[in-house]
Amino acid sequence: MRVCLTGDLHHASLRTGNQAHADRSEIDIAAHYTERLREAGVKVTYFVSGRAMEEEWPSLQPICDSPNVEIGGHNYSCFTPPLAHRVFKKVMGSYNGPRFVQRRDALRTVAAIENRTGKRIRAFRNHMYMHGPGTEAVLASCGIDVCSDGVRAASTGPEWHEGGLYNLPINVIPDHEHLYHAERTRDWVDQWQRRYGFSDDFGSQSYEVEEWTDLVLSQLHANAERGVISTMLIHPITLYLCDRFRAFTRILDVLTRAETGFVSQTLPRSRSTQAA
Repeated sequence: MRVCLTGDLHHASLRTGNQAHADRSEIDIAAHYTERLREAGVKVTYFVSGRAMEEEWPSLQPICDSPNVEIGGHNYSCFTPPLAHRVFKKVMGSYNGPRFVQRRDALRTVAAIENRTGKRIRAFRNHMYMHGPGTEAVLASCGIDVCSDGVRAASTGPEWHEGGLYNLPINVIPDHEHLYHAERTRDWVDQWQRRYGFSDDFGSQSYEVEEWTDLVLSQLHANAERGVISTMLIHPITLYLCDRFRAFTRILDVLTRAETGFVSQTLPRSRSTQAA
């Protein structure tokens, strides 16, 4: 079984719903989660916002220094202020905005991470998987080799894009939008569904954490049987809020026995395999 485990980490000043319901900071929770992964010998790629690097570096540094961690970018300020991006979406059809805005954001993110860690990132995931026309070309121009936006259950691994980099879709049911937790109660989700009609390749349903864990384990084994890399998204704060990582222990037991790798390690060694 080959698995690429990923997670997204956000700055506290973003004030997400998850952060509002937690009794510890998102980064502190991630540090505890990272230590469990390290002890189990499991690698993880975190996509981190640039502002988190600048505002919470003392808490982030142990995570970034851990040998089982790869750091990628997750935008600089996670598309804030949101009003500007709603206008971009309405006028241009792209929440990310025009290419020069996307490029400025990516370069600020790259610089914020490099200034703190001394490392140049190769991987990127846009906040909320937002992906606009030209996103691949913009990220490639900023030195990014792989972008892990979006959910595609049938994905078999990295896919070359003519924009100049690889896309690596998530092919195991993600956590946040499919779990009841924090503000995402059954009533809240019902109202949200009526308003937005959310659905991805794994459907529109939300689950209690134990049932969601059953689905994750089933999909990991199914991907192994068809010989493909499982690309997972787990937000540490989400599973902490669900049940303080109790159900995650079952997932970790499987990951401990799997071959785990960073997002950058999923890429072909040679670009001779790129699609024409």
